[in-house]
Amino acid sequence: MSGAPQPDLDLAASLFDALSRATRRGRGIVRDSYGAGEQAAHDILRSAAGATALEVSVDAIGNLFMTLPGEDRSAPRIIVGSHLDSVPQGGNFDGAAGVVAGLCALSALRREGVTPKCDLSVMAIRAEESAWFDIAYLGSGGAFGLLDPACLSIARSDNGQTLEATLTSQGFDPQPIRERQRLLDPSRIRAYVELHIEQGPTLVGRGLPAAVVSGIRGCKRFRNARCSGEYGHSGAVARPYRRDAVAATVAFLHHMEAVWLKQEECGADLVLTSGELFTDPAMHGPSKIAGETRFVLDLRSLSDTTMESVAAEARAAAARLGAAYRVEIDLGATSDSPPAVMDTRLRSRLMSLLDQPFEMASGAGHDAAVFCKVGIPSAMIFVRNGHGSHNPDEAMSLEDFAVGTRALLGLLLEFPL
Repeated sequence: MSGAPQPDLDLAASLFDALSRATRRGRGIVRDSYGAGEQAAHDILRSAAGATALEVSVDAIGNLFMTLPGEDRSAPRIIVGSHLDSVPQGGNFDGAAGVVAGLCALSALRREGVTPKCDLSVMAIRAEESAWFDIAYLGSGGAFGLLDPACLSIARSDNGQTLEATLTSQGFDPQPIRERQRLLDPSRIRAYVELHIEQGPTLVGRGLPAAVVSGIRGCKRFRNARCSGEYGHSGAVARPYRRDAVAATVAFLHHMEAVWLKQEECGADLVLTSGELFTDPAMHGPSKIAGETRFVLDLRSLSDTTMESVAAEARAAAARLGAAYRVEIDLGATSDSPPAVMDTRLRSRLMSLLDQPFEMASGAGHDAAVFCKVGIPSAMIFVRNGHGSHNPDEAMSLEDFAVGTRALLGLLLEFPL
């Protein structure tokens, strides 16, 4: 990258500071989807884009586009994007780092007088976090006409206002969602690139500033799993006669942990989580055998085949262990989202732009998955971040951000590949 344009890190520092000042509430960040916090963030980025002499536009549902015109304005454009909303009491960098990175890259090109081959747009995507409306990828899904119109009746978690009423009150138009209208044409987008903080500890543990994302794991979730046994006295029922739902559930989850280890030994990509596990507080007690549990089993992988195989093993284990423990383990139906594998050519080029190349999967969802779904070549860059995400303690350094943003800028300078 010697002699090449360098990202505008002064702009980045000022934007991160401005975002923190405008949207910090107590310890954490609150950039509520389609609320005052998210709008404040959009206003800050829009003002910076105007000062950089970029073209600015907003679509019907509020997605913000900041564009550096290219030589051939009729050619499909490249979009660099991420979201600006946060979870309640989140951190300052989740989502925002990707939008700031894009703006810093375009600022560098503008400063150096570089005119790209095609338009380069930074997209500040609305409402990626489902904490507020329980809708995955609201802004990007809405832009491609992918949302079920029924989502307009979903109420915001904190104030009960429907999405339709919220959009209208903010000056946006719910009609494109109602009509499944495409606000973006996939054939007019050459590629999508997203920089994001890593939301786990891998890069911190490996001592690396940045990584290329191989893909976004799909999810197969048994959301309403249940184990039904029989309540009994803890001292009066001998083991052969017990129908202990807790013991059976623990045995089942222990078995699935062994399945996970076996899959890892075979080189498969897989994560398993049981993030909810309950007995009935109205019925359980310290001197009772629990007659029922409810739990969730969440399977994630870059491979549909792996998820199907592990889900089949989970069902078989539920039947087998249910019989062994004289209970019924009913996993119920799954809610599924497919994996999104990033574009091989873009991944390869990004790897070559990192001094310490490393590739990893994303376990969390990102708007890039939506762009992949509609057939747009997509890529992601992770930047090291301490203390995870979705909490006030996110800790991305500007130095690590610079490493990821230089790779992003290098990729933009090389289009068309």
